Amino acid sequence: MFYKILFSARKSFSKNLIHNYSSQNVQRRRVVVTGLGIISPLGNNVSTSWKKLISGECAIQRLHEKEYIKLPCHVAARLSDIELHSMFSKSDMKSMSISTMYAIAATEEALKTSNWYPNNEVDKQRTGVAVGMGMIDFTDVCDTYEALKLGYNRVSPFFVPRILSNMAAGQISIRYGFQGPNHSVSTACATGAHSIGDAFRFICHGDAEVMIAGATEACINPLSIAGFCRLRALSTSKNPKLASRPFDKSRDGFVMGEGSAILVLEELHHAKQRNANILAEILGYGVSGDASHLTAPREDGNGAVLVMSRAMSDAGIKPKDVTYINAHATSTPIGDIIEAKSIKKLFKHHCKTLKISSSKGAHGHLLGSAGNLEVAFTVMAIKDKIIPPTIGFDTTEDEIADLNFVPNEALNWPDESKMRIALKNSFGFGGTNACICISEYIP
Repeated sequence: MFYKILFSARKSFSKNLIHNYSSQNVQRRRVVVTGLGIISPLGNNVSTSWKKLISGECAIQRLHEKEYIKLPCHVAARLSDIELHSMFSKSDMKSMSISTMYAIAATEEALKTSNWYPNNEVDKQRTGVAVGMGMIDFTDVCDTYEALKLGYNRVSPFFVPRILSNMAAGQISIRYGFQGPNHSVSTACATGAHSIGDAFRFICHGDAEVMIAGATEACINPLSIAGFCRLRALSTSKNPKLASRPFDKSRDGFVMGEGSAILVLEELHHAKQRNANILAEILGYGVSGDASHLTAPREDGNGAVLVMSRAMSDAGIKPKDVTYINAHATSTPIGDIIEAKSIKKLFKHHCKTLKISSSKGAHGHLLGSAGNLEVAFTVMAIKDKIIPPTIGFDTTEDEIADLNFVPNEALNWPDESKMRIALKNSFGFGGTNACICISEYIP
């Protein structure tokens, strides 16, 4: 009897919330997630990456190459066991950057899990791509400059297409024949979240029925490590397993990671008509600007407060409806505490039941491909009713010590009487912010 009452109350809550959401967005179409693909330091597919994340594994390793010896940072989260040569032809590898190949590999898995392989012109014309990139491949640029010193003819004719930040989106569109919106953003560490949010709006407003959305990054090289070291942004820890420690009092900078994550977003009726497996629903999207500093977040956290508020407003929900926040928290001394204070400022007494975690302790910070990877993990958290942990966490500053950062061990999703709703924050250099509101799908 108790469970019948609980289930009835939960369904009533969900229907009321969706009614409120629909009434505030009368003309807007609902958007669901029907596919995921992941290439990450934790694993080269969704299943492996997710299992390692919730089991508390850390993929950060020491950099042993001689080029890194003189640099202050000696750790990173690289991909492992990915055989690009077996996945791409020699011709592909000449014309594509490594980051583009990561994106295509993730797209293959996303399309497979979604079972979306359109074979007619109408479906292809209604399928778009929104895949961004934070930084171009510095290794490509450096190697090509050295080649130019030896002679003009040593420069590859594919050099420019390889380094353009929209080429991952372009190559995916060409490879699969998708003729809908062909879109790419580059907003530093908010790139992946902006790509998904923009794709969500394309579907909401009828520009597409299906969007392939996410980002990609292949950024680990001596020049990029040196550049971020000069900004004093990277961890100088000698222990790879304790180098990325989001929200922990001893955090000293982020650890660079790389990879790609791709989502298949789909208009609800389109997904239902083809009997697609719906993993979650995107309820809302918020954007804001700090208007403050090149690399540091706004000290009062107003940009973060605005972006979370706007995402919730877009979704038609209130702070009390949110159970989990997948934080941007990169393990920097300034950024993490400002984000945490912003959450406290916005959620007030609701913080007592709020769960907050950052998965970057496990896989590092994927720069432009961080937000999309963490959106994918948030979708899995909602689907499997498991909140991923913040690993490497011990203690934090007194002023945010009352927040629940889900330290070191995953949690079962609490309060089954409430609809499962989460926010995903992403913040980038230049003061650019994005927030995605994600929920379980309720018919």
